[in-house]
Amino acid sequence: MKPTLEQREKMCLRPENQSPVMFQSWENLLFVHWEIDPKVIQKTLPDGLIVDTFEDKAYLGIVPFLMKNIRPRWLPSVPYLSNFLECNVRTYVHDDEGNPGVWFYSLDTSRWLASIIGRVFFSLPYYWAQISAIKNETILYNVRRRKEGFKNVRYKYATDVDGDLAKSGTLDFFLLERYQLFTTDKYNRKLISCRVHHSPYKFKNCANKSWDSELLKWNGFDCNFNKASHACVANRVDVEIFKPQKLR
Repeated sequence: MKPTLEQREKMCLRPENQSPVMFQSWENLLFVHWEIDPKVIQKTLPDGLIVDTFEDKAYLGIVPFLMKNIRPRWLPSVPYLSNFLECNVRTYVHDDEGNPGVWFYSLDTSRWLASIIGRVFFSLPYYWAQISAIKNETILYNVRRRKEGFKNVRYKYATDVDGDLAKSGTLDFFLLERYQLFTTDKYNRKLISCRVHHSPYKFKNCANKSWDSELLKWNGFDCNFNKASHACVANRVDVEIFKPQKLR
């Protein structure tokens, strides 16, 4: 069942009768998306997940950002371990009941320990990579992964934007307002969901459409990705992470 607009809006609300298990902040976010055939995406998904579409189009996204102040519920953050750069490759999905969310193909991080924790405790496809960012009025963001022969991927974008909120029912809302992630256990037998909550993004669309799509190729997508279909930057959000739940 495809998600209704009501279901999409409901996911923006904080989960009831649940306490977060982790806190973190996301800063200096760039969202770049390319259209892709939904059939191509569906072939990559586990049983129980269905590619989510907007006007019959599926999307692949690349999201570089700064992760800050990560901490479990009962512990303080630790500067070195709690702050690092991350860049993820994602698409958008829903389950059989129409609950929308995110499916990650990869999450590159500059902290080795963060990549281990992400794989062990959240069953997410984290990779330890060389990532750097130089911030002035713009951010110059570089990603190099050992597995890919240290190929370099670079993004340059503005920060601290005077942004707007996404309007319900728009492509901006479809791509940005996602409050659930899906993954599988290490045996690929159990489907797992994890809710997150934060205030809506304040974002600003980017005029530049020529973004590096090399990370999509690293994840096995050999399509001819030309200009991006959608690109925007977003300001900081403070995030609550809730306990992962096994769905089947």
